[in-house]
Amino acid sequence: MANKEPTNNAEGQSKQQETDSVMMVSEETYMTSGAHIGTRQKTSDIKEFIYKVRNDGLYIIDVKQTDERIKKAAKFINKFDPSDILIVSVRQYGQKPIRLLSEHTGIGVLDGRFRPGTLTNPNAKGFLEPGLLIVTDPLADSQALHEGKNIGIPVIGLCDTNNETRYLDMVIPTNNKGRRALALVYWLLTRAILKEQGKIKKYDNFKPTVEDFEAEI
Repeated sequence: MANKEPTNNAEGQSKQQETDSVMMVSEETYMTSGAHIGTRQKTSDIKEFIYKVRNDGLYIIDVKQTDERIKKAAKFINKFDPSDILIVSVRQYGQKPIRLLSEHTGIGVLDGRFRPGTLTNPNAKGFLEPGLLIVTDPLADSQALHEGKNIGIPVIGLCDTNNETRYLDMVIPTNNKGRRALALVYWLLTRAILKEQGKIKKYDNFKPTVEDFEAEI
């Protein structure tokens, strides 16, 4: 994949910084989807991504950091050929969103049960050798996560407030259990990847909606 020419002049850098600082969607959009709603558990790993704790004990995720991390993840993902990437989701609400992400970006998908040995046993049925792994929930997708680390490939994880991050190379802080939240995050990630790939010039050029990414109830 060809690398883009770096911008050397100060004006270009200033414009790039300004673009990077603008959120892809409004904070209200994140809130409406519930992407900010964490759990009543907090790990020390996720502490930096927590905005506050509500009176009912739920930890609230800083969606500005969610937005920033999705853009950073897209830049990192763009360093790999789509066929060399695998995204997984045992969680039902993550399965339709990752299938649609795959349709638009060419990234490989395993939705549903992850067979032990898929990444580590060459004799296993459906054996795969990705160069990058993306997990929807480090807890639910723990088998894939551990196999990814065992073979030494980088792993990106969508992390709720109860997740640990020690086996992850990049974290996207978000509610990783909600139907609408997962639809929004994967919709945003799809747009960001396509923009990095040069397939769309602006986010608005991506015509599918968040609703299209929502799993059926």
